[in-house]
Amino acid sequence: MKIGDKMKRRKLKKAPKIILILLIIFLIIVGITINQNNKTPNSEQKLTQEEKILQNLKKIPYYKKENKNRYLKYQQEHKNKKTEEIVTDVNIGIDKPYYTNTKPSKLLNSNLILVNKYNYLTEDYIPENLEEISIEYARSGMQLVSEAKEAFETLSQEAKKDGMTIIAMSSYRSYDYQVNLYNNYVKSDGKDAADTYSARPGFSEHQTGLAVDIYNKELPYTSFEETKEFEWMQKNAYKYGFILRFPKDKVNITGYQYEAWHYRYVGKKAAKYIHDHNITLEEYYIKKVEN
Repeated sequence: MKIGDKMKRRKLKKAPKIILILLIIFLIIVGITINQNNKTPNSEQKLTQEEKILQNLKKIPYYKKENKNRYLKYQQEHKNKKTEEIVTDVNIGIDKPYYTNTKPSKLLNSNLILVNKYNYLTEDYIPENLEEISIEYARSGMQLVSEAKEAFETLSQEAKKDGMTIIAMSSYRSYDYQVNLYNNYVKSDGKDAADTYSARPGFSEHQTGLAVDIYNKELPYTSFEETKEFEWMQKNAYKYGFILRFPKDKVNITGYQYEAWHYRYVGKKAAKYIHDHNITLEEYYIKKVEN
């Protein structure tokens, strides 16, 4: 018998043993895997659920990687909120206490600058192009940024044609003015109460020169909601680039109690979107501006 034939026979004899060994190894591995899967530790289940939540969060266009842990924590605390609300709220800063985790406002001297309890202006910030509003439509000395001033005068003119009287009773305020105003409120009502209706210095959007408080000369501005002018503003303000800044149903987002008299200029495009979608400037900023 040739040497080659002997080797072939040896290989044939060994082949079943090798296959058997491989089969045993395979069965052992499968058994271990099945056993591990059947155990499904709680930590692994939790991780899987967390991954699913993250997958949904990442589908939101304005998801921020650096906010991952904040999203997950906020979601656990507000399980009834939709995924989009989770991302929006955390990006705004609502998951943190007011006046914490604050940062300087961006887009200075822009119609879409955001100033609230999480975004501030420095003590020396004065908006460009401040102009005095005509005393026909304002108390003496009221100022707004040029574009906002022109839009407000046009708004008041058109309202007048409809028999309405819309007057600016407070507009641009300097940092120092806000210091005195806020401190007086604190002395009168206490800090906690003052924070619900008055901004701390640097956190007031009146300092942007884009915000205006209005009244109709007949009733105090705090009673503006009771006037026909308020109804007119609800229907028409956005057409001139203004929005109701602190709506009744958005207190949890804006951080301020409802103010029927406080309007903010954002430009016609943004104002229409905010009006049509019933959202706040905070929500618009996160969804349409920041990214």
